[in-house]
Amino acid sequence: MALDWIPRAAKDAVFDHQVASNEFFGTMDKPPCTVYEKKPVIDPDGNPVEGLYSAWITLNNPEGYNSYTLEMIKGAAAGFNKAAHDKSVVAVVLTGAGDRAFCTGGNVAEYAEYYARRPFDFQQYLVVYWRIMEAVWTAPKPFIRRANGLSIGGGEEIGGCCDLTVASDLATFGQVGPLHGSSPMGGACQFKPVSWTMEDAMWNCTSCEQWSAYKMFRKNYIHKVVPVLKQDGKFIRNPEVITDKWIEDGEIVYGEFKTGEERKKARELVKTLPRDLSLLDKAVNDIIWTYTNLYPGCLGMSFSLLRTAKRSNFDQHRCELSYWMGLNAMPFGEVDMGMSSFATRKITGSDVIDMIKYRRMIAEGHPVDEELFEAVMPKPKE
Repeated sequence: MALDWIPRAAKDAVFDHQVASNEFFGTMDKPPCTVYEKKPVIDPDGNPVEGLYSAWITLNNPEGYNSYTLEMIKGAAAGFNKAAHDKSVVAVVLTGAGDRAFCTGGNVAEYAEYYARRPFDFQQYLVVYWRIMEAVWTAPKPFIRRANGLSIGGGEEIGGCCDLTVASDLATFGQVGPLHGSSPMGGACQFKPVSWTMEDAMWNCTSCEQWSAYKMFRKNYIHKVVPVLKQDGKFIRNPEVITDKWIEDGEIVYGEFKTGEERKKARELVKTLPRDLSLLDKAVNDIIWTYTNLYPGCLGMSFSLLRTAKRSNFDQHRCELSYWMGLNAMPFGEVDMGMSSFATRKITGSDVIDMIKYRRMIAEGHPVDEELFEAVMPKPKE
């Protein structure tokens, strides 16, 4: 050919752009760990598509409601990076093991026993956590959160960086930082003001109130909600949540939890019914199939532009936040109080300090020291 004189690499040459190491991945039979798995893209008839995949990154710590340890966030960061640089991967799916929890945030035992009182280590921990977000911002492919259950605290934040969320209708979403010695500064305070009204973001991030998947859908923070409970062989909607009407007595009630005896009976029913996540998987596969049939370059550019609002808000203060995280872990401070009280709840019977006494002692000018710490911490049961 006329251009044969120009030096070119062979047509079948493939450079490996991977920067992630497999050493941070584990297997489902050995929790706690992060599991990385490639699954074939599935067409609408249920057939696998040869040579094209989705990368599934599973937070595998079901006994701890998929709370993540340091090694698990290393695995999540490595998994996101590995999937981002694999051209056979069409989309990335982040999920949790089992059918009870997506992720409930950082592992409190690790926080209380190691990171509390080690401020410089806690600062480094957050820098590792940021690697997860960075992988999303630069990846030319969609990230999908498969919220198979509780999405709380840092779990809600690590999931919030994903582009789309498909949720089990048993999933609940919320922040717990201000109740347990932390702040929703791992993504929630950055993502939600650009996704919601400021009022919704304010209350959701600071009230420590849990919202149903249907309420999150109503507020336009998640893409789709599917039922997972079966009764007499048929799927039914979560009976604890109002899903059959929009307005009651002038109030929007769709997605709100039922109350009183009605909710108590619904909760008992939930305990007796089998769970089937097949509709959740189908919804995820349907999204992946849609993206499989679009130009990858054009799609990647679209995601890059759409992520700008989240990314810029996230980047604005993250360097300072890692130092704040460290300083907040100083001895007898709020991380120490919050994480230690939660981690020792089986010993004391309470997972929170005496907040009224704490506020009063601070108002009276008492220094934050061991005496204050001992005064407000719950005491071991007799």
